Amino acid sequence: MRNSRSPLVIIFITIFIDLVGFGIVIPVLPLYAERYGASETTIGILLAIYSAMQFVFAPILGKLSDRVGRRPVLLVSLIGTSVGFLIMGLAPSMPVGFALLGLGPTLVWLFVARMIDGISGGNISTAQAYIADVTPPEERSKGMGLIGAAFGLGFVFGPMIGGVMSYISPAAPFFFASAMAAANATALYFFLPESLSREHRSEARRRGGIIRVLEESGSWQLGAVLATYFFATVSFAMMTATFALFAAHRFKFDAWHTGFLFGYVGVIGAVIQGGLLGRLVKRFGDKPLTVAGTAIFAASVFCFPLSATVVILIITSTGIAIGNSLMTPTLNALASKSVNASLQGRVLGVMASGASLARIIGPVLGGWLLSRDPDFGSHYGRTPYWASSAIMLVALGVALTVRAGGERSGSSTQPVAAEGREEA
Repeated sequence: MRNSRSPLVIIFITIFIDLVGFGIVIPVLPLYAERYGASETTIGILLAIYSAMQFVFAPILGKLSDRVGRRPVLLVSLIGTSVGFLIMGLAPSMPVGFALLGLGPTLVWLFVARMIDGISGGNISTAQAYIADVTPPEERSKGMGLIGAAFGLGFVFGPMIGGVMSYISPAAPFFFASAMAAANATALYFFLPESLSREHRSEARRRGGIIRVLEESGSWQLGAVLATYFFATVSFAMMTATFALFAAHRFKFDAWHTGFLFGYVGVIGAVIQGGLLGRLVKRFGDKPLTVAGTAIFAASVFCFPLSATVVILIITSTGIAIGNSLMTPTLNALASKSVNASLQGRVLGVMASGASLARIIGPVLGGWLLSRDPDFGSHYGRTPYWASSAIMLVALGVALTVRAGGERSGSSTQPVAAEGREEA
């Protein structure tokens, strides 16, 4: 009989490789685009269009996975990711030359590649739905924590690999990421069984849209989870988008020091979500951890601009990492448990879409607020981080209204269907 943990291991590896590929481009893409004439504004739009595509397509992919199954959606999206990275690497030598809105042909192809990658990047909600399929409600947060751990480790190793590969050639990181995604798709095809039964797929085809989902889950229960997740993601995106400038102005950090601190935050997230979260959920439950994580994050981001030394900066960064690691997987678990098995994909897709919208709003709002601070002294950074803390207090207030339990009876796990393949 197939080991019940096996699908979770495969999903973890899938998301980890996916996020390593995403992390590879973080230190490389801005310089790569600048090489071909992109301005700072153009680079910002190039980075934001990924989240914009996720915002549109994450719920679509989630809904599609409810209807046709998780495995084919994950497979096609990984192939799309591979194609997107390949186009990035080939952009300077693409045979079709055209310009659009004043952009050179290379930049146009980079935008095309980022759009393809953003559409494919909506597969995170499908991976979360897969985890919801194969885990019982009491293990749901632990399962969702695996994705958080994969995120953390991906952001640790991805930028490092991207920096090393860039010494080979400017395009080498993109070719490497494309090859990783292609290998990931191949492994998924051979080793990952379908998790959603034909019965639930048939039921999903008869279901309505998100309004119907909200009605079935109890409108406020799921609405409160969605709102908490949105506000928390806006706050987190404000912090991450402005941190490099804050650290450079206040502590004279260069890119290496900033990357090291982000890596430290990623390691803490991986340890908590990949190792400790399951035990914490068993002891305290999802809602208390969501509330605790939201409160810790709010307090830490408030104290962030008050950091007078690097040691205090590391301590406040630790609080931010702990808070985010406690609230993100438990919110996804609460959303998952509010609906039955046939609606997991579209609900988690809406969660991912809301997070993508928050990642568009957060950096823009954070950058604008940071520009309101004097460019020197201890006041620099207070406006965006205190605004971020205020947004987290709103998230905390909404989180307190979420029911501690009450998952739907239909939300329990189901056996993993091997779809005709022999069980090991």
